[in-house]
Amino acid sequence: VQLQASGGGLAQAGGSLRLSCAASGRTFRSYVLGWFRQAPGKEREFVAAISWNGVSTAYADSVKGRFTISRDNAKNTVYLQMNSLKPEDTAAYYCAADRTLIQSAYRNARYYAHWGQGTQVTVSS
Repeated sequence: VQLQASGGGLAQAGGSLRLSCAASGRTFRSYVLGWFRQAPGKEREFVAAISWNGVSTAYADSVKGRFTISRDNAKNTVYLQMNSLKPEDTAAYYCAADRTLIQSAYRNARYYAHWGQGTQVTVSS
């Protein structure tokens, strides 16, 4: 599967952005999808993940209650709605996919086989 992330940009603190990640391939609906982010000089970190059927989700503590991950299997797209943005949310955001992940592995980037290019999110104070 190939992934294409979009929707990044500049937002003010307290504002919102919605990221999208469009995937190619007929088997999209069978993939676990995740969002990760990487700020300059920092390691890539987990943001959110969603199971193949959308029933199970996971969030980093730093975004819980502010970000929402969702997917539309008919459109082969996963979304990340980001509300109440903070300057510390500034990073390049990456979507990722894998067919075999179990829920306990959602937060570990090394287990995702497919990655999209990053989309930059910048939050000003």
